[in-house]
Order: sequence, then structure tokens, then C-alpha cells
Amino acid sequence: MVQDNRQLSLFDFENQPIFVLQNEVFPEVESFEVEFKSALGGLPQDLWKTYSAFANSQGGIIALGIVEKNNVFTIEGLGKEHIEKLQRDFWNQINNRKAVSKNILENQDVKVCLLEGKEVLAINVPVATRTQKPVFLTTNPFGNTYKRNHEGDYHCTDDEVRRMLADADLTLKPDGRMLAYHNFEDFDATSIRQYKQLLSASKPDHPWLTLTDKEFLIQLGAYTIDRKTRKEGPTVAGMLMFGKTLSIVDDDCCPKFFPDYREYFSDNPADRWTDRVYPDGTWEANLFQFYRQVWPKLSSKLPKPFQLYEGRRVDETLAHEALREAFINSLVHTDYTASGNIVIESRLETFLFVNPGTLLVSLDQYYQGGVSECRNNNLQKMFMMIGSAEKAGSGVGKILAGWKNAHWRRPFLYIESKPDRLELPLPMLSTIPDDTLIELRILFGDEIDVLGGDELTVLATCQIEGDITNQRLQYLVDKHKTEITKLLQDLCKRGLLVSDNKGRWTTYHLNKQYRANDSSSEDSSSEDSSNEDSSSEDSSSEDSSSEDSSTKKRLTNEELIAFIEQVCAHEYMSLEEIAKRVGKSTRHLINRIIPRMIEMERLVKLYHDNHPNQKYKTRES
Repeated sequence: MVQDNRQLSLFDFENQPIFVLQNEVFPEVESFEVEFKSALGGLPQDLWKTYSAFANSQGGIIALGIVEKNNVFTIEGLGKEHIEKLQRDFWNQINNRKAVSKNILENQDVKVCLLEGKEVLAINVPVATRTQKPVFLTTNPFGNTYKRNHEGDYHCTDDEVRRMLADADLTLKPDGRMLAYHNFEDFDATSIRQYKQLLSASKPDHPWLTLTDKEFLIQLGAYTIDRKTRKEGPTVAGMLMFGKTLSIVDDDCCPKFFPDYREYFSDNPADRWTDRVYPDGTWEANLFQFYRQVWPKLSSKLPKPFQLYEGRRVDETLAHEALREAFINSLVHTDYTASGNIVIESRLETFLFVNPGTLLVSLDQYYQGGVSECRNNNLQKMFMMIGSAEKAGSGVGKILAGWKNAHWRRPFLYIESKPDRLELPLPMLSTIPDDTLIELRILFGDEIDVLGGDELTVLATCQIEGDITNQRLQYLVDKHKTEITKLLQDLCKRGLLVSDNKGRWTTYHLNKQYRANDSSSEDSSSEDSSNEDSSSEDSSSEDSSSEDSSTKKRLTNEELIAFIEQVCAHEYMSLEEIAKRVGKSTRHLINRIIPRMIEMERLVKLYHDNHPNQKYKTRES
């Protein structure tokens, strides 16, 4: 089995086991990807539950020879003969089809590691492929299949096992199933007509446009005729895309179907939503109509600058293409047999796409692109025909490229279980907003100036989101997970971050007490040194030439604050506008003045959260 470059492995960083780098003091805690087990009494029986769980989730490492007592893990170590017996027993059992359904390991996935002078046996479990799942114990997958979450290994329900079995059968097309008790009357004629109009607008010469509705739907995969029995009827995909609401939620089709779009544009937390589109009986709630109603609402939040390309007006940007791809992905990759429903949210500073189901590829394959694994191929084809979907694994790349082009923070896919679902937030926040830098400078002072780009990204993300994990950072910085671990540990050593072990995963948050023992340093440099700093800095700043005669004299901090209050008395103003009006550099204002005014409650921000277009106004007394 060939692992992709970012797959968890035993020796992939300075020839050290990855789990040694899990925490600064080893071993401190297990994690989502690491499990410690004592093996003094022989091969632990619960090892196989963890093997199944890791294989059916995102992979992981099992380390034998480490004992846990009162939540403290100690390196116990194993003797040479004991290790040899464990290895024999392990390989014998993993290759016994009556004990374990599949062996997905290679010889190099089992290694002896020397830790603090003691030997332990480490087992690297990769992610099972779509066709290998489920990996289960005994000969019966039901009741013997496990998955991993932050609480540890858990039994998969029978429904979860059935869905894995269905996903593993590549000959089975879930959305191509003929609905034996549905007929042509279950289609919504208006949806078919409107879809044809869209196809005609994008491909006016397409030969399918001359076909009858039934012939047209057969070509799309929305209607089928069994060649052997000559029975015919709508497919699941046909009903989902063009069906009447009651026909879709019929027990033979998709009884759990409930697409839900919500807008949250109010600052009032008591408001549940400002707009909502869901099956409320006023429209035929199929996917095509859901797309037609929701897409204009989603895209209206994005700027539409006037552009010309080869003499034609282009109203969409790369961000529009990315947003549409994320929208369509949530519709065509949903497992319509799973619990839960499609939820799409549009908030002031983010979009969120949630859909039931599991990821058919590993997370690494998902981000690398190029691997096309779609659960509902007919639905994908229907959206592709009207130019609203990608194939060949390029969709995720388009999403990432579009958000990068807009200078927004990189999207990150969250995989949830119990129930299975995928969450993809698309944040409309700049990578490191000015307000974030202000907050970090208030907290850490001049230490910010000596940080590298990755270090600053870690702290900025932590400030924006409240905390950070190694997994989250893997798709924000261009480093391997082991390098990220060392980066996080270094920031902890320097006192900038504090680690917090929560069960089986470690989170990190900003050290709010960083300057507690040095609180006098900022105060001592306030009045008598700030004038000197501001005059020397402003004299060399690039916008110092814009100072008017009223600001060329050396203002005290209090005079400058009062001046800014006058400038911002009647309207919200950006940092650049304030700097120009008062004749000071933006850097000086960001570092020394604006944060103090906000702390003194003499300025208020336009946006409560971090925002790339933040503005300020004098607080009304």
C-alpha cells in the first residue's frame, strides 16, 4: 500500500517516532491519532478495536509498552524476547481472516522504537481506502466495526456499516437506483423546463435539447429503463433533482431529505435568522429549485467588480467560482441515506456548508486534489451540464484557489462522527487582519516583530478562533504535522502559547498572562518616551509628508487622542483615513494609539469581530 506524502508514519521527521513529538514531555496524553497500550501480559485484545477504528477513520499509531495509571502515562518498555513474541502474535492474528477482516499494513508499519533507553513496539495504521472499508473484527461487520473520535474507539451502528459497505461497492450507484413505485408524474415539469432553458443558454446547440422530456431525462440519468425486464422509472438522482417534494421524501426514495439555507445578518443574538429557504410547502423542494433560490442569495455577499474579458462583461470572480463549487459539492457528495440534512449558512463573515456522510478519500487526498470520488455521479453530471460543477478532483483546488485569490483565510474541512457529517466553513477574513495584529501587539509587545511567518499565522489563528490544534494548522502552514508539533512546542517554551490537553487531543491558546510580570514596562514608556518615539517614527514615515500645519508640532498622546476623537466624531473611518487626517503613520497609530483608545473606551469599532475593512468612530458619551 503506497501512502501519500502527508500520511502519518512512524519515522518521518529526523528519524524520530512521531508520537514522541506529540507533547513536550512524553508521554503526556493520548490523542486522536495516537493510542498507548501496555503489553506486559501479551498482545492487548483491545488493540484490534483501535486498529479497526484507526483504519476506518483517519489513521493513527498504536504504541505498545506504555502503561497508564491515574491518567499518567509511563514508558514501561518491553524485553527483546517479549517484543519478538508480540510481533509474531500480531502478524499471525492480523492475517487471520476469522479474527480481522483485512490486513492493510506493510512490514515497515511495525517498528521497535527506543524511548528513554527503553524499547516499545509501535504500529502505524494507515487510512483504509474506500474499497477496503469497513475494516472489522471476526467475520461479521455488524457489531464488530469501530471508528475513532475524540472520546476514543466506538462501535459503529448498523446504519454506519451499511453505508461503508455501499460506498465500497463501486458497481453500486446510489443515485442511479430505479424507484420501482415512482413514475413520470412524480417529476416537476417546471423544474425540467427551467433546467432545459439553462442548458440552452450555456450550450444552445446541444443535441439533447431536441429530445422529448423522457429521452432527455434518460440521457441525464434521471430516468432509466432496465434492458432485461423492460421496467422503467425515475432514478433517485432524477427525483432529487427534478422531483416533487412529496415524491422525494417517500419512503422508497429519500425520506430524510431536507435542504436548509439560513442567513444570519443581524448583530442581535436573539435573532434566529434573517432569511431562510427550506421545504415549507410553498415550492417544490428539489435540488434544482433549491440551487436556483439559494445561489443568488449566497453570491450577493461577494463583490462583483465590472470586468471585461475579450470584449465580454464578466461579473464573477474566482471567489464566486469557489463559492459555487463548495455549494454544489455539498449537494452531490451528500449521503442521502444518512441521518441529518444539508445545512448551508451565510453569516456576516463566513459561509458554512454542512452535509451528511463521510469523506470517500483521505484528508490529504482531498486537499491535494486529482482524485475524483463522487457518491452521487448522476447528480454531479446534471450540475456539470449547466456549468455548475467540476469533475476529476479539481473542485477542491478551485475552492482553495478562489479563497486565496481573495486574500481570505484558507478553508478547512471538519469531519464529524455520530452522526457522520462534513463541515466546510469559508471564512471571509483576511489571513492576518489589522485588528488581529493590534491585539497580538497589545498582548506580546515587540516580541511580534521577531516572529516568522508561520509563527505569526499560528498566533493570529489562535487569536481569531480562540484556540488551535495541530490538525487545524496542517492546512494553514506549509509544514508536516511533526514540524508543526515542534513549532507549537517552541511557542509554548517562549511563553506565547499555553497547551491544554482535552482527553485525546491537545489544543493551544494564547498566553494572556504573558506580560503580567512585566506590566510596568509599557507604563514606564508612556508619556515621556512616546513623544520621542512618535516624532522619530513619523518623521521617517512615508505618509509624513501629508501632515498639515496643525500636526507638525509635537503632540502629547492625550492631544493626539483628542484630535482623533474630533476626526472620528461623525462617521466611521478607516485606519488609513485617520492617519492621513492627523498626520501620523498607520504603524504608529496601530501600535500605540488606537489600541489604547479602544481600551479607554474612547473609540468603537464598526465590526465586533476581526474584519479586513475595520473602521473606527468616537464613542458617544
